[in-house]
Amino acid sequence: PSPSLSCGIPWPFVCVSGTVLMLQQLLNSASRRRSSLLAAGSRGLMVRQRAPLAETGISVRPFAGASAAKISDSGPQASRLVSSLGLALAAGTAVSLAGSSRSKPAKAATDDLSHELSAEEQRTVALFDRCSGSVVHINTFVKEQGIVRGMRGFHLDMQEIQQGTGSGFLWDSEHVVTNYHVIKDADRATVVLADHTSIEASLVGAEPDCDLAVLKVVSSKANSQPDLKPLSRGQSGNLHVGQKVFAIGNPFGLDQTLTSGIVSGLGREMRGITGRLMRGLVQTDAAINPGNSGGPLLDARGRLIGVNTMIASPSGAFAGVGFAIPVDTVVRIVSQIIKFGKAKHPYLGVFLAPDHVTQKLSSQLKRQGQTGLEGVLVLSIEPGSPADQAGIKPSYQTRHGVQLGDEILAINGKKVSASEDLMAAVEEHDIGQSVEVTIQRHDSSGRPQVSRTTVKLSERPDRLIRQTSFGHRGEVAGIGPVSGFPEHRSKL
Repeated sequence: PSPSLSCGIPWPFVCVSGTVLMLQQLLNSASRRRSSLLAAGSRGLMVRQRAPLAETGISVRPFAGASAAKISDSGPQASRLVSSLGLALAAGTAVSLAGSSRSKPAKAATDDLSHELSAEEQRTVALFDRCSGSVVHINTFVKEQGIVRGMRGFHLDMQEIQQGTGSGFLWDSEHVVTNYHVIKDADRATVVLADHTSIEASLVGAEPDCDLAVLKVVSSKANSQPDLKPLSRGQSGNLHVGQKVFAIGNPFGLDQTLTSGIVSGLGREMRGITGRLMRGLVQTDAAINPGNSGGPLLDARGRLIGVNTMIASPSGAFAGVGFAIPVDTVVRIVSQIIKFGKAKHPYLGVFLAPDHVTQKLSSQLKRQGQTGLEGVLVLSIEPGSPADQAGIKPSYQTRHGVQLGDEILAINGKKVSASEDLMAAVEEHDIGQSVEVTIQRHDSSGRPQVSRTTVKLSERPDRLIRQTSFGHRGEVAGIGPVSGFPEHRSKL
């Protein structure tokens, strides 16, 4: 800043004021000399003397009555005034230049914005600061028999090795949500918080078809558990393609990694870890890599809108196409797991023929001049199930070949033409709700008959192997080994 007096007046203003005063004194002196010449009777006479004042370019014109009188003064007083004027001007210029040179660095520092962030960057930084503390790093371990060095050589012994890593996020003060495939087949899991605190976790329950699992953090001491702050939740029903999203996770073990992108698509369908079709997925181009599984997908306000679960890539590396389980599905499944230890599903109780088998049978019937199959074919009925009580018929073997069972055409008027369609239609209803099932029955005459029956849905028993706790795996009663491949028959 420019130098100033104690009263706050800048130095350049003082210098300019002094210059004006000197000019005024010079003009007054010239006016007095002109008056003395006029009094001597020198009207109209031009008096010229050797005058430095003329060299300065300063001229004084007479008042009316002293026409065209140009007066130049070369006396000692004028010289002193001119010298004073020059000094004042020089001093004012020097002070002004000095003040200007001192103010330039401050102005340059003010204009330097390289260390500041744009408004959008500030919002992103604030989002990460607010939400990253709710994202955790999950390590899983398995026990395997291996060769261990002992006092007298080597021997076989059980040893714990790390199975894998993944991401998760805090659901509430004691539960962590992640993907089922992150903790699948693990004997033990630890949750590493943002401050690198490691906490043992136990499995509350899982839903393999939705690729979701819930862990409960276990504290060894009553007061040793840190403050756990859950993420705020949004809604996936009002998402729009193009809106900005963020993913926080631990790709390749690099914890607390933030990536950004947009919602690239909605309502996507992908095969999950069990082979079943996962519907309604959110597609995003935010980078999702190994280790991001189970981490949150956030909107621009930091609200949970999905759980990152898989990518589509020909090479296995991220190719710009990632998928997240929508938060509406997450809320429904996780709430049931926390409350009941598992997710409850409505249940019809039928085993369906694979779609390619149904299509092959339909082609054979058409070649024989009969009506082809339009819906899904029932292979068998589980005894005591809602379908059994409603009188739905299964397929069975006769001496003349295979007698086709009932063909399900619609649920509550909603047409189904594939196994996944029927599964989705049943999942739309609640346990205990009655639905109208439209069936087509094939008798020995080959003439199909369409009819409708009412079925009251019940709770679905465990269709797949359900891991009830770390290190303990349940068994599925009545259906034998279960494969995750979609070509195996489906049970509803």
